[in-house]
Amino acid sequence: MRYVIAAAAVAAVLLSAATAQAEKRMFIIANDADGYGIDRCLASGAPCGETVANSYCRAHEFSQSLSYRKVDRDDITGAIPTGGQDACKGGKCDDLIAIECSR
Repeated sequence: MRYVIAAAAVAAVLLSAATAQAEKRMFIIANDADGYGIDRCLASGAPCGETVANSYCRAHEFSQSLSYRKVDRDDITGAIPTGGQDACKGGKCDDLIAIECSR
């Protein structure tokens, strides 16, 4: 009987640990100035950007955003070209926004 109880307890712990970890993904997008001020909301992490970040996550089949903030190009190792034909246009680089989504 002890073995059955112990096995049930181990199974319960393993199942609860598996469900506790939600799948997360971080999207890096350009912070294009759109004239509506949404770019400022996302870049500053202000509450007005929450709706946009949640909508972006839902559009990519996630349930909600966990965070959104401006990121530096130096923080993204090797992902954003800094030289050559894919570099910044006209010497001006778009700001980048990180949106972290969860399922």
